[in-house]
Amino acid sequence: MDYKNLKFENQNGIGILTVNRPQALNSLNSDTIDELNRFFGKEALDDSIQVVIITGSGQKAFVAGADISEMQPMSAEQACTFSKSGQSTFDMIENLPKPVIAAINGFALGGGCELAMACDIRIASDKAKFGQPEVGLGIIAGYGGTQRLPRLVGKGRAKELLFTGDIIDATEACRIGLVNKVVPAEELMSVAMAMAEKIRSRAPVAVKLTKSAVNKGLEGDLQSGLALEAEMFGHCFSTSDQNVGMAAFLEKRKAKFIGA
Repeated sequence: MDYKNLKFENQNGIGILTVNRPQALNSLNSDTIDELNRFFGKEALDDSIQVVIITGSGQKAFVAGADISEMQPMSAEQACTFSKSGQSTFDMIENLPKPVIAAINGFALGGGCELAMACDIRIASDKAKFGQPEVGLGIIAGYGGTQRLPRLVGKGRAKELLFTGDIIDATEACRIGLVNKVVPAEELMSVAMAMAEKIRSRAPVAVKLTKSAVNKGLEGDLQSGLALEAEMFGHCFSTSDQNVGMAAFLEKRKAKFIGA
């Protein structure tokens, strides 16, 4: 696919997707959301890609937010549609049947923080900044921030960030559970790639089922989640990868999974 605002590269099964609007700090306009939707609706599903890494172009920003100049003249109806479009795209990322890692290289504000939260794992540069500053613009977070942030950091901390619009550094984001780890800026992509490689070496079907079990399990009560887990656990025993993995373990050798 040809993209105007995204760059994509497949490095041996690891797809690296870069939001590429450095002149606008990689802010998300409608065209960029449409391209993200196209990518995660088609290209990311290619079997040659086992893990996706999302990052931002340049040194300053991961994604600095939604494009305010585009939003400013919207009617209430247009704004609702704009919100639903972003939510739908981020839902696709969250539910992609393979892991998505956010490599956060700079500002992750507003829609950028929401994009990161839709990913499975967040690795931040020590120069990254996070926040949902929408209340300072007279609006609320509209791409899932009011829903995903409390699920990640708890209701109290989420409300503080959402009510104040405060921007926090990567260390604080890690402390409250918004990101998984913080690394020096120059090591960000190598750390993200190493994690992607480790995930890629595991049984693909098991990783896919694990992601689904976690996501779907959190939508209901514990007992429903446990029932789902047992069903998916059982399904693993109908796969070739289960035979490959257990045989390799018992024979003290490295497993070579086939993804089936």
